[in-house]
Amino acid sequence: MSGKGFLAAKARVETRDYSLEDAVKLLREIKFAKFDEMLEIALRLGVDPKHADQMVRGTVVLPHGLGKSLRVCVVASGEKVKEAEEAGADEVGGEDVVEKIQKGWLDFDAMVSTPDMMKSVGKLGRVLGPRGLMPNPKAGTVTFDVAKAVKEIKAGKVEFRVDKNGVIHAPLGRMSFEVEHLVENARSLVGAVVQAKPSASKGRYLRGISMSSTMGPGVKIDALQIERT
Repeated sequence: MSGKGFLAAKARVETRDYSLEDAVKLLREIKFAKFDEMLEIALRLGVDPKHADQMVRGTVVLPHGLGKSLRVCVVASGEKVKEAEEAGADEVGGEDVVEKIQKGWLDFDAMVSTPDMMKSVGKLGRVLGPRGLMPNPKAGTVTFDVAKAVKEIKAGKVEFRVDKNGVIHAPLGRMSFEVEHLVENARSLVGAVVQAKPSASKGRYLRGISMSSTMGPGVKIDALQIERT
């Protein structure tokens, strides 16, 4: 059924560039999965990530969140442990948490660490790195302000990073969201990516944009229209 559903949905997508609003409306109309999918966006950028001065990464707190409760793990010490717990972190600890992860525990969606604990967290690079879970100062996940970091992640903070092909993939929220909310989330994400444009990037920056639901076909977005707004 999923194959037939995908082909039927794809047949409704025209070979043209859509506005954000029209793309979201279409994707909601043609969705066929029996669960509440995530709306996802892909941006092809005019950068060469092989060069350090053309790396694009950053974070953005989506105005309407992602529609899912992210599990946050915090590695800290002293009074910061209590701060993290009061902010709503799901798992908090120090060396004990590091050891737990080394033994295979990975039941969390994001990790925050205080700078003084990064020496221990650094041992987890091979485990956390490939999964995109390694705390990073640029993403605001290596900080002594653990309460702020936890609250932002819980509120719908999204970290984005260009891959080796010059593409950024990011979630925008559940398909059950109001169209206007998904559009506003998309504009916030794209705006953050545009603000993160490296000075070394020459020529057109937003080369292509597409959106899709978790199981659905991609819909091309009019990148020029977004750049003008």
